[in-house]
Order: sequence, then structure tokens, then C-alpha cells
Amino acid sequence: MNSSRVPRLLTLPVSVDDVRELHVGDDVLFSGRVLTARQAGHAYLARALDPRLAALLAGRFLYHCAPIVAQDPETHAWRVVADVIQRYGVRGVVGKGGMGPATLAALRAHGAVYLHAVGGLATALARRVTRVNGVHLLDELGVSEALWDLEVSEFPAIVTMDAHGESLHATLEGEDAAARALLERKSV
Repeated sequence: MNSSRVPRLLTLPVSVDDVRELHVGDDVLFSGRVLTARQAGHAYLARALDPRLAALLAGRFLYHCAPIVAQDPETHAWRVVADVIQRYGVRGVVGKGGMGPATLAALRAHGAVYLHAVGGLATALARRVTRVNGVHLLDELGVSEALWDLEVSEFPAIVTMDAHGESLHATLEGEDAAARALLERKSV
């Protein structure tokens, strides 16, 4: 987190208006209920609307632990799935790697953000979890893939994709490509 700025404190659930006030580069500390999901959990959410999970996710953050992808039944091609944001009213996705243009478009259209949690700090971040409220789909998905319902306190993150269509990931990729092109030009 950027120590020169005061982090924005968020208490979940948050409104679309609260999320639209956030911009790429903003530091946040969020508190409240979040659900975690890995690949199997995201696939479950992408298949159909589960009313009990929709009630838990509305206005909250989904702590993303694996790519949200789905396989086209006809072409068998994989694609990023952004439908979960709209279907469940998720206001933020927390992860470590950013997401693609389809997710950025969904964030903009539905008033949500992508928050980058610092990788390699699992122990420190785990201290921000104050309670495990429960687990969903444990029998169906197993311990690591189940959706864990957690209470967190002042969980630190940085907005890297916002509800205005801005993406720090895309900017950095562009800067990286420009730097590579410059290096290639100079080395010839």
C-alpha cells in the first residue's frame, strides 16, 4: 500500500456509488464479510444463480483464488467469465494478478472493482480474518475449492481495475511492451 496516502476504509456490503468513488491506485482497507472461491467455486457460480450465495455476495467482495474461466460446450475454447459480477451483485474481486478486458467491461458496467492483495503475505493477511462464518459446497467441491465465508478486518488492497474502465494491469502491460520495443531497437 502507498504509505503517503490515507487508505480508504470500506465496510462491506458497499453500494455501487461507493465503488464508483474508487479509482485505480487507491489504497483500501476493507472490513466485513467476503467469500473465497477457486476454480471450481467460480465454475459453480457461473453455471446458475444460487439464491443463498447471491444473498451473501450482494454488495460484497469475492476473494478470487484462481482464474474465472469456462469452456465453450461447442468449440471447447476457454474464455474468461465475467457473468458472476452481474448475476451475484459482487462489488469487488480480490486477487493477485488482475483480469482481462471482459472483466474490466463487467466492472465498469455493473459498478465493481478489482482489488490487488499483496502476494506472499498469506500469514499477515490471514491475521485480518477475524472469523470463519461458514463454508458452502464443501461436500461437492472439497476443502480447497469450497466457498469460504469469512469475516475480515481492515484487509489491505490496492484498486488496480476500477468501475470507470481503467486498468493498472493494462497500463503496465503497455509500458512493458513499450520498454521491450525500446530495448529491442537499441540492441539492433
